[in-house]
Amino acid sequence: MDDVNQAARTVAKFLQTFTSASGMRLRYRVKARGAAAEEGADESAAGPHQLSVEFIGPDTRWLTARNGELLNALEHIATKILRLEPDAHDQVSFDADQFKANRDRQLRSMAEQAIESVESTGRPFAFPPMSSRERRMLHMQLVDSGLQTASSGEGPGRHVVLYPSEGDTRAFESHAHDTRARHANIRERFRPRS
Repeated sequence: MDDVNQAARTVAKFLQTFTSASGMRLRYRVKARGAAAEEGADESAAGPHQLSVEFIGPDTRWLTARNGELLNALEHIATKILRLEPDAHDQVSFDADQFKANRDRQLRSMAEQAIESVESTGRPFAFPPMSSRERRMLHMQLVDSGLQTASSGEGPGRHVVLYPSEGDTRAFESHAHDTRARHANIRERFRPRS
């Protein structure tokens, strides 16, 4: 993002249009790190993001409903309006009533529990489906565990799977065998009968 001040003004204009057109009772604050304070901009934005938006108001519950789908959609639209490349999407962050901060803490807790589970059982652990941002965060949190991670599934069902370390392939092979047997059983049930 070359001109953070211009990006902050562009996002503020988009949000003004969104809030007035939607009729939602929301207030927002656009913070641009390294930018001079202007209307809707503040140079003391916390975190690695160059541009962050915090929503408050009685209708923030609509932004955070269904695991923050609308909040994530607004953030995504803002990155498209700013014409950011996919690898630069982390430069923009939208939050409402500390929803993402709380979710980040929840993901860290889930990661710790998954590590304990995989280390004690030797079996892979599948996390529930989540957004690409949350999957990326999980991969980063799990990298120091020494365990293997991979994303699995497609579309809204995409999720992270934590596997045992390379040395413990016994449980992985057992899991793969169980999965193949389960899939064969499903195929057999739906096979056309003659």
